[in-house]
Amino acid sequence: MAAALVNVPPKAKRGAVIEIKTLMSHVMETGYRHTATGEVVPRDIITSFSCRFNGTEIFRADLFPAIAANPYLSFFTTASESGRFEFEWIGDNGFVANASAAITVE
Repeated sequence: MAAALVNVPPKAKRGAVIEIKTLMSHVMETGYRHTATGEVVPRDIITSFSCRFNGTEIFRADLFPAIAANPYLSFFTTASESGRFEFEWIGDNGFVANASAAITVE
């Protein structure tokens, strides 16, 4: 079962640049490996990540088989108003995971 960890500062000053950090627990199987009997291990990766703030997308990343297991993503944004960050990971085999975090801007 996948688990998401997100790190968003709970408070920030208006106009401050803040760092958002995310970590998704996922095996990220590339589909290039073979078992001991020669069978291909099926691909199972996270293919996209997006972050919305108060409903507006502020960051998106497409992920590929070269991404490590348990992908960690970090990005920056400007704190303009209080609100909620919504995170979404989408992957192979119907994988979807969501997380959220709030911030208060003073």
